[in-house]
Amino acid sequence: MVLEKMEVKKVVPSGYCKGVINAINIVKQAIKDYPDKQIYILGMLVHNRYVVGGFELRNVITLSDKEKSKEQLLDEIKEGVVVFTAHGIDPKIKQKALEKGLTVVDATCSDVTKNANLCLEYLSKGYDVAYIGKRNHPESEAVLALDDRIHLITSTTDVETSNILNKNVLITNQTTMSINDIETIITALLDKYPQAQVVEEICNATRTRQQAVKELQGFDALIVVGDPNSNNTTQLANIGRQAKIKNIYKIENSLELEAINLDNISKVAVTSGASTPNYLTQQVINYLKTRDEQYLKVDLERILDL
Repeated sequence: MVLEKMEVKKVVPSGYCKGVINAINIVKQAIKDYPDKQIYILGMLVHNRYVVGGFELRNVITLSDKEKSKEQLLDEIKEGVVVFTAHGIDPKIKQKALEKGLTVVDATCSDVTKNANLCLEYLSKGYDVAYIGKRNHPESEAVLALDDRIHLITSTTDVETSNILNKNVLITNQTTMSINDIETIITALLDKYPQAQVVEEICNATRTRQQAVKELQGFDALIVVGDPNSNNTTQLANIGRQAKIKNIYKIENSLELEAINLDNISKVAVTSGASTPNYLTQQVINYLKTRDEQYLKVDLERILDL
């Protein structure tokens, strides 16, 4: 294939959302505000390991272990600054950090806070909450920790086995879910709980990024740049498949392009999750356009560029 014949389109919007930009800026400011204190992030600030690496260069320690709870990770911090991630935090964990005498910095996304406050509002009115989300995701874990009357619904199978006895039910969702997936689950929940109230809470950044992929036409391939642990990145790839794009490639960085046969691709779209550094996405686009090996590398010093 002649290189010039490949059309490369950057999907707009894509990449960092306002919540991620805010979280990164909050930690950058904490570095300035507390130069003599060790800064810890309780879990991944955002779901991208390169962001973790970028902050490690600035002596910020990320505490993340799938085998340990947030409370167990907090117990490892004896002094200094603890940052709560963009995904939200169990209020009891936040209170414990304050009681330990730690300096607390909360980087919770405003959309996540809004959703948590919505659940609390309806709980105070005597409702149970059917919360559509991903099991073991930090955002859903933070919301579920608010009250036992919040019930996690991950699929239509969970709807079938659910047993909410309260006649007053609120249906809401994790902010980074797929538009298509939650529609199916909401329909199933309303069939079972016809009097339920629905407040759909997919954040605008997630919605617009998914819609942009949904509307792609005539592309041979879609490349989604993002961390394997990022739910919103995974959803972009899923929506690309639902849009009938023949070749879907989910990659972390430009280096992974070397394993992809691009010879029969003439028109490719590139998108990235809301937690993917813009630098990584641009490296992918630059390589696709030029095949210049200088773009097959990752400079951690550039990762936190906004």
